[in-house]
Amino acid sequence: MKNYLLAIDQGTSGLKLMLAHLDGQHQVSLSADYPTHYPAPGSIEQDPQDWWRAVCSGIPALLEKAGIAASDIAAIGVDGVSWMPVMVGKNGETLGRCALWNDTRSTQECEDICRLVGEERVMATSGNPVQPYYATPKLLWYRRHEPERFQHLDRVVTSNGYLGWKLTGCFAQDASQAYGWAFYSMEHGTWDEQMAEALGIDLNWLPPLCESMQVIGAVTARAAQESGLAQGTPVIAGGLDAACGVLGAGVVNPGPAQEQSGSAGGMSICTDRYQPAPGLILGRHVVPGRWLVQGGTVGGGGVFRWISQQLYPDGSQASGAQRTEELTRIASGIPAGSEGVLFLPYMAGERSPIWNPNAKGVYYGLDFSKTRAHLVRAALEGTAYSLKHNLDHAAQCGAIPTELRAVGGASASALWMQIKADVTGYPIRAVANADATAIGCLMLAGVGSGVIRSFDEACRRFVALQPPYLPNEHNTETYANGFTQYKTLYTQLKGMMKGQAEHE
Repeated sequence: MKNYLLAIDQGTSGLKLMLAHLDGQHQVSLSADYPTHYPAPGSIEQDPQDWWRAVCSGIPALLEKAGIAASDIAAIGVDGVSWMPVMVGKNGETLGRCALWNDTRSTQECEDICRLVGEERVMATSGNPVQPYYATPKLLWYRRHEPERFQHLDRVVTSNGYLGWKLTGCFAQDASQAYGWAFYSMEHGTWDEQMAEALGIDLNWLPPLCESMQVIGAVTARAAQESGLAQGTPVIAGGLDAACGVLGAGVVNPGPAQEQSGSAGGMSICTDRYQPAPGLILGRHVVPGRWLVQGGTVGGGGVFRWISQQLYPDGSQASGAQRTEELTRIASGIPAGSEGVLFLPYMAGERSPIWNPNAKGVYYGLDFSKTRAHLVRAALEGTAYSLKHNLDHAAQCGAIPTELRAVGGASASALWMQIKADVTGYPIRAVANADATAIGCLMLAGVGSGVIRSFDEACRRFVALQPPYLPNEHNTETYANGFTQYKTLYTQLKGMMKGQAEHE
């Protein structure tokens, strides 16, 4: 019987495949890595063909692990990271590697966009600022610096759009990923043809727009042969990994917000109306008729991974889990506020709300009494301050959640969760399954294919929440002062960081 769903989750650091029974109980997953390339400062790329190779090698292993046949899969969902313009040629092959979401090389192209159409118009149309993180300046960079690609260009697709095409032979542009294009009308869900023309972008390059839950096609004979999937299995358009993670946290209506700490961090607040939020990110949810006011930061789990690597010398026999346990243990012995040590978690520039690709990571307040425990605690608090910075901007626009629902590896840390509750002032609950992105992708496939009746029904089957961490009133004043100092520290130092923030 076709009683399983498959999620293909293309992430920044690797691919995750997940199978789950329609009852939401039996879940089996498998992960695979692929390389990231750094050809020049600010340039961060991946090869889409590596994603497909990971799919094809992973599917047979996943089916064997789950003990099911490919014919048991009722539908397939696909999600991927944001703002990656995958260029496909007329011969049906990808035209080289594509820039990752955190690639910042296209600052000149951002200036070109502002000159040609104006940042105000872009903000009014797409609900988002002109920044090198987005897809439009990335594509324009490739046009300027690698014009030979454009001689063969046929389509430009997103990360999940690429994998959907490899599976079905059909191109599609889902609504949740469209916000990476400056000429996408967020309110109306259409392209701004005049803006695209002014930027020299042929809309024929872009696939037809569709909802994330739409079935775009079925697994082809060739894809079945290469991947081990069953020919004819329906494939959903899918969407942005962060938006699928919001769905996987059970956030389908206004109220709770999702908080995410994977390699990067962020938050997503669901709204039922078009609600621009200057300084933040506005996108369409994978749930039709819903928008997401989002904050995206570089300071998530990657910060903890970085400091763990630095505090343990090369050759250390401690495993990653042992390092995490030890560092968390010692950090818990330091009082709230880290006795004056502050950390700016801008280790690869910063996205919202300061939008400064040249922002730098900073430790402040060190003296001879400080220990590695202070460094760790301050790093955890710094990422919590960046979360609060985004939540405060959202609140100014009227997007105020009732609670936070945490996903990602950091949600397993009781210390980090309590710090986030204390810093933000919101109750925060961990989603029981840390793989909320893959879960959301499964839910999307189930509802889109019709094997699950509604998103509410999908939430009842797949989403479970842990008890909340409540804000500790004893730490409120300490963290309020710390947050003020955190913002002041950046304001005082940003002139020394090459480039200026657009939003404070």
